Amino acid sequence: MVTIEIDEGAVTRRHRSGPALYFASKMPSEPKAVVGIVHGFADHGARYAHVMGALAEHGIGSVAIDLRGHGRSEGTRGYCEHFEEFLDDARELRALVEARANGVPSFLFGHSFGALVATLSVMREPSSWRGLVLSAPFFGLALEVPRLKVLAAQFASRAYPKFALPSGLDGKDMSHDPVKAAAYDSDPLVFGKATARWFTEATAAQEEVFRSAAHLALPLYVAHGTADKVASFEESKRVFDAAGSADKTWDPREGLFHEVLNEPSWKDVLDPIVRWILTHASSSTA
Repeated sequence: MVTIEIDEGAVTRRHRSGPALYFASKMPSEPKAVVGIVHGFADHGARYAHVMGALAEHGIGSVAIDLRGHGRSEGTRGYCEHFEEFLDDARELRALVEARANGVPSFLFGHSFGALVATLSVMREPSSWRGLVLSAPFFGLALEVPRLKVLAAQFASRAYPKFALPSGLDGKDMSHDPVKAAAYDSDPLVFGKATARWFTEATAAQEEVFRSAAHLALPLYVAHGTADKVASFEESKRVFDAAGSADKTWDPREGLFHEVLNEPSWKDVLDPIVRWILTHASSSTA
């Protein structure tokens, strides 16, 4: 097996100004496709190193970016003034992918909150992405938030936007693998709070996705664990069903938790995604 080193460093911004971002990339010598990776909330790109390695073994390059306020990127943890800021980070990811793709097809992958960012990004700017892959998309919470808490968050978002409360995200809800769960809880780059402004901006983004799902035309692949305790399985299926994509694949994973690519069976989840990417990469260049 040929070892492929990870290239990583700070992003040289090509779009709007903003906090410094960080990226990691793993590229085979002659990639058949390249995937841009957007992580989840309180998450960061380095947690997808095993996925990037597995993709590279199949000739698929990848670039993961740490969104502002996450991982090794700058910015207040779990905060944004406007959701558009995350879409700008996605534009920077697009530039990183374009610089490495050298004309081969490129795909956008998003997990959880990153899936929300990725979906809204391609709805507004399809660009030259050849397909969209989502895992456990955060189109709604698995548990309903009490109305009083929603009203309190709306007030705080206006008056005290950086007011933060515990997010309630725990490793035990991410994966059945106790090692992966413990690693999540002990990861110094994973933080445990969400700000009021982030909550209201994410909610508004979810509403826009619901309203505009029919305009999503890219080939679409969605994998979601049926036992997800974080992101709503039902809302994920609702958006999938409403999506205007003529080519779409729904992949429910029975009994899996939120991070389907960190479950003990993660390779079984990734294998059909790899086949889907390679099939679409081949057909798109035919």
